[in-house]
Amino acid sequence: MKPTDPDAIDLERFLPYRLSVLSNLVSSTIADAYQRRFDLTVPEWRVIAVLSRHPGLSATEVAELTRMDAVAVSRAVARLLRAGRLLRAVSPVDRRRSVLRVSRAGAAVYASVAPLALGYERELLAALDDDERAVLARALDSLTARAQSLAGSLKAPVAPTSGDGSEARPGSRRRR
Repeated sequence: MKPTDPDAIDLERFLPYRLSVLSNLVSSTIADAYQRRFDLTVPEWRVIAVLSRHPGLSATEVAELTRMDAVAVSRAVARLLRAGRLLRAVSPVDRRRSVLRVSRAGAAVYASVAPLALGYERELLAALDDDERAVLARALDSLTARAQSLAGSLKAPVAPTSGDGSEARPGSRRRR
């Protein structure tokens, strides 16, 4: 694909790419601090943070709430359970469902990491004035809502093309 192709993506200006780079940079910067001190991965920290705010969720619900991969959440939960940072119980409402909560050890980790994360957030947002922070918050809310409404649109079946841009009919073959 040539750079002048109208369908070419200019990554440095492509919003999903820019958000991903920023997210990875922010996450990895904070992660450096808690990985060294607590041997904690980014998914593990996110699980602890979510369950500290929303105790009693299942691993599936944590994955849905965070939009993290279910396998990554499952691995993080297993490691946190082994380390004694999470507790698992059977739901009193549905005996088939496991629910998770942060243990005392997990709460201690949270109490140490949360101030680091909040301090980093303050330092990062110091690049913006009050009005810019308010605009950013509204923009993120709007983009999140729109992304949720579009979430299934790229998964919709698309008619295959024949390579020249025209639709190929199912079962038909192009003659060469």
